[in-house]
Amino acid sequence: MARKRRAIQDGRPGEAAGRGSGAGARLGITEPVGTGTAELLPDRDRPQAWTVFVDGAPQSHVDLADPSRLTFEYQRRLGRIADLAAPPGRPISALHLGGGGLTLPRYVAATRPRSRQQVAEIDTALTELVRRELPLDRSWQIRVRGGDAREVLDRTPEGWADLVIADIFSGARVPAHCATVEFAEAAARALAPSGLYAANIADGGRLPFARRQVATLRAVFPEVALVADPAVLRGKRFGNLILLAGSAPLPLADLGRSMAADPVLGRIEQGVDLVDFQAGALPLRDSDAEASPAPPADVFRG
Repeated sequence: MARKRRAIQDGRPGEAAGRGSGAGARLGITEPVGTGTAELLPDRDRPQAWTVFVDGAPQSHVDLADPSRLTFEYQRRLGRIADLAAPPGRPISALHLGGGGLTLPRYVAATRPRSRQQVAEIDTALTELVRRELPLDRSWQIRVRGGDAREVLDRTPEGWADLVIADIFSGARVPAHCATVEFAEAAARALAPSGLYAANIADGGRLPFARRQVATLRAVFPEVALVADPAVLRGKRFGNLILLAGSAPLPLADLGRSMAADPVLGRIEQGVDLVDFQAGALPLRDSDAEASPAPPADVFRG
C-alpha cells in the first residue's frame, strides 16, 4: 500500500492550519485506507501525541506517552462512563464497536490493567496503519476484529461485556444498521446484568436523529440517559451526543460529578426531561433504518 510521509507543522486537533514545512516540523503520514484517506498529524504541544483524520474528519486523538489522556470532548465523556463500569482499577470486559485510533481501548487498558477488550473495526487498513505507527502496549489484552460492528456484536457471547461502546461512523455518519432497535437488542444481550451501553452519535438543528435514538434505546433498555453540550441540545450547533443505557440504575450522579471539572459543559437529560426531549419520536427498526445526518461542510474547519 502506498504511503506518504511529509513534513507537517504541528497542529492541535481540529485545526486546519499548520500544513507545511518549517522549523520544528514533524513528519505526518498520509495513506489510503479502506474508507478513504487517513492522515496522522502530530500534536503541537505533546511530542508523542497524534490526531487521526479520515477524509479530513478528525477521527481519534492518541497520546502514546499518556493513554489515559483524552483530548476530544466526546471521548472524555465516554471515558468517564468507562470509569463507572466497575469499581476504580478493576479489570472489565469491554466491547468497542468502532476502533479508529483505538483511543478508548488504550484508556481502559491504562486505567484498568488486565481488562479484556474486543474491538470491531471494519477498516482493516486503518487498523494496520494505527497499529504500525501508534503501537499498542504488548501487555494489553486488546483484540481487534476486522469486520462490521453489528456482525461482531451479534457474535458476542451473551452477558460477556461490562461495557459496550458504540462509536461507529462511516465517514461522518452513523450507519443506519447500527442505529436500530435490533442493534440495541443485540447490545443488551451482550451486556452483563449491571453492564453499561454507551453510544456516540452526531446531530444538529432540531436533533431528529438524536430524538429517534432516544426512542430506540428506550424501546429496549429500562434505563436511558443522554449527555451533550447544552448548545447542541438547543440546536445552536452540530455536535456529538452520548447515549447511555442499561438494565440497572445508571450512575448518573457519579457521572455528573466526574464531568463537572471538564472544560466543556455537559448536560445530562434523564427521566421526564428525556421523555420531553424525545418529543414523540418513534424508534428506528431495521425496516425503516436511517443513517445520522451528514455534518455541515464547514464543521471540521478550524
